[in-house]
Amino acid sequence: MSRPVAERVLTLRELNRATLARQLLLQRTRLSPTAVIERLVGMQAQSPQAPYVGIWTRTTGFGRGSLERLLRQSAIVRATATRQTLHLVTPRDYALIWAAMSETNFPWETERAKQLALSVRALAADRPVTSTEAIAQLESEHGLAGVDARRAWRMARVAALIVHHHERALWQPRNDRRFVAIAEPQPHVPVEARAEIFRRYLAAFGPSTRRDIGAWSRMRVAEIDAALELLEPLRRFRDEQGRELLDVPRAPLPDAETPAPVRFLPKWDNVLLAWADRTRVLPEAYRKTVIKANGDVAQTLLVDGFVAGIWRVDDGRVVLEPFEPLSAAARREIEDEAGRLEAFLAEP
Repeated sequence: MSRPVAERVLTLRELNRATLARQLLLQRTRLSPTAVIERLVGMQAQSPQAPYVGIWTRTTGFGRGSLERLLRQSAIVRATATRQTLHLVTPRDYALIWAAMSETNFPWETERAKQLALSVRALAADRPVTSTEAIAQLESEHGLAGVDARRAWRMARVAALIVHHHERALWQPRNDRRFVAIAEPQPHVPVEARAEIFRRYLAAFGPSTRRDIGAWSRMRVAEIDAALELLEPLRRFRDEQGRELLDVPRAPLPDAETPAPVRFLPKWDNVLLAWADRTRVLPEAYRKTVIKANGDVAQTLLVDGFVAGIWRVDDGRVVLEPFEPLSAAARREIEDEAGRLEAFLAEP
């Protein structure tokens, strides 16, 4: 199949503005939490409070209770998803991502994991199950012990479609690690599921290189190439280093000088993690300050579309740690936005 020639070179600022537009960071929207989570192909959720801040910074009129109701109704689940990390996703998207990750090299795709999945799914069939209970069963039934049993539980629960109990994803989460089985979804053809999540990725994070898609999905080159083939024809650009960028038709490409408001991002926001080259949002000079060697990702603030500092909360106050001196106008805008964030965090 012939491929279209790259249309033009996109500058770093053009990639930045495209990313902000698709990530709902140029202008707040009135989308529901469900719509935001689906648009972003899930929201990373190792820190339970992070998705709440991530939705707040992208929307108007968001209250924490609206997301908590969706969690209680199982309309949103907290599950191991993209990059083998915890995300909030809709059950429909979880089924799609789960199918996309099948027939791959992920740990839960081994025959051993699938065998153990039968045991842990039976245990969780009628009630929530704790990690302690599940590990004890694997030790008793399969002769596993210690770290082997814990690893087996982590693999088996994904293979068994077992997700975190919704109370682990509330603003004030319960500390006990309980899990629940969800209904088995309608089957998807794996390569078609991968094609669909890559289409959704490009709509939310593109234009991007094939290496970016690999960094986001942690899938192998052959799996990526076969899925992308199903999406052709794609738009093609080049970045300033000459790398090919792929994109879906009609996705927004704002002008490089489009104003970008100050935004506060939570820990592990995917806008900092979704590419091999993250400089479209995170300047390389600050990468090691924001993303630690252990994988921890700080809470950051965007000024003119790029990470310009980190933030934390101290006794209800948002404390700012900019990386460089800020103009008086930028400082005022940051402080105004920090005040709005403090009000959100203080909601009962």
